[in-house]
Amino acid sequence: MREAETGSGAGTQPDAGQPTRTVRSAPSHGPAGPIDQRLVSLLAPDSFEAEQYRTLRHVVEERRGEMSVIAVTSAAAGEGKTTTAINLAAALAQDAESRILLVDADLRVPSAGRLLGLGDDLPGIADAVREPGALLEDFVRRRPPSRLSILPAGRTSDNPYDVLKSPRMGEIVQAARRRYDTIVIDTPPIVPVPDSRVLAKWVDGFLLVVAAHRTPQRLVEEALHLLSHAKVAGIVFNGDDRPSSAYYGYYYGYGRPRGDGRYDRGERPGSRKVAALWR
Repeated sequence: MREAETGSGAGTQPDAGQPTRTVRSAPSHGPAGPIDQRLVSLLAPDSFEAEQYRTLRHVVEERRGEMSVIAVTSAAAGEGKTTTAINLAAALAQDAESRILLVDADLRVPSAGRLLGLGDDLPGIADAVREPGALLEDFVRRRPPSRLSILPAGRTSDNPYDVLKSPRMGEIVQAARRRYDTIVIDTPPIVPVPDSRVLAKWVDGFLLVVAAHRTPQRLVEEALHLLSHAKVAGIVFNGDDRPSSAYYGYYYGYGRPRGDGRYDRGERPGSRKVAALWR
């Protein structure tokens, strides 16, 4: 069901009383292509690898009252932030009672649509920002058979920073809050570009994805410095192979080495274990 009948598009206020949580079925967009093999929460939800993301899902669900909009970022490119965001969102969507939205806000290098087999040319958040009268749900898609709703990046502009900084972006996030239980936003790496930082005012917290033993400590420290301390919800160590005693907080999975005795690169979450530190 659309909210158009009640006049609560992305840029308007909710009705008086309890905010609506009704979400009409998001359309699928033509024939879908193959899903990237790293998206284990979708392709192999009963697998050992997918269990890592279900554990992460549990932590997010425990904090849902205080953290319904979660941004996923990294210090630099290639650390696995996008596949982490998609796998987490897909794990959350396994609960039939939950309304989960994945947003591709990496307008510089959008890839969520491609990884999900939806292509790179779908209208999405950039288009919604440019069209003040548009409804959020006009741009949301589904990737059957998952219950996950997806807001693609859309037709990106020459200045992604200004798109994400605009008040209209805040209106879209607020509209999503009224419709969904949890929103997972894939954002650009935080050190090289300012886009994630400008999104901080719209989100409840950040997950910082770090390629374990590959990302320099100084780069992680710089990323944490750039993020508001109050907004750092946790750090996800992607591809970690240390014993759990090396960390505090929650710990996920066990991981498998490659046949040559080495571990896969850090941008391949799901093939190895993922550890997370939570504040």
